[in-house]
Amino acid sequence: MKAYGQTDKGIVRRDNQDHFLIEELSDGKLILCVVCDGMGGAKAGNIASSLAAETFIQTLVGQPMSLLDEGLVGEALQDAIMAANRVVHEMAKESENHKGMGTTLVGAVIREGLAHIINVGDSRAYHISGDELKQVTRDHSLVEDMIARGDITRDESLSHPSRHLITRVVGTEPRIAKDLFITKLKPGDRLLFCSDGLTNLVTEADILQETESYEDLDKCCEMLITLALAKGGPDNVTTVMVQV
Repeated sequence: MKAYGQTDKGIVRRDNQDHFLIEELSDGKLILCVVCDGMGGAKAGNIASSLAAETFIQTLVGQPMSLLDEGLVGEALQDAIMAANRVVHEMAKESENHKGMGTTLVGAVIREGLAHIINVGDSRAYHISGDELKQVTRDHSLVEDMIARGDITRDESLSHPSRHLITRVVGTEPRIAKDLFITKLKPGDRLLFCSDGLTNLVTEADILQETESYEDLDKCCEMLITLALAKGGPDNVTTVMVQV
């Protein structure tokens, strides 16, 4: 397996509050990755995203036996995201400048044949297999809830004035609700993890086309970010890609 990630502050924002980490273990047979999109005043969003990402990965690395046992991976991921939530929440209480800070988080433990994925917020994971792209995670957002109720369509959500409002965040509350997914992988399959700086601007059809156009993961991540920047780049944008 191989993995690559890239992030850009975009054209409009002064700071990059996205953060990603990739950790390869067992000679590349086990990959850990995480993408966080922070929020908060001043530089608090950057602090929240980097702190959550680092705590998430460090907690997983500290549980090597759990990651080798398929039945324990989900529990290890939940421990890791709860640790990230706890650390961000505690720091937010220590300083007025950090008050209310939080971050989205999508992270995974990936082995040949299987990916365990966990998320909070609207940073996403996609599974790309052959000529098919499938969104694995479900956004924790106001418009996603409206779609589920039938209040608006998927197309209407793309321009809805509340499309940036998320309903779950790491760090703002003592406890969080998170979703866990298990995805089967075939040789050649790819996983894309990204912040909403990509998905708010680049369509799934364009994501699939770029993925099919470039064999190198670094070039693929670069071109996806280039697409977002070409459409105005109003937000930070991050892409992480893993290939089995």
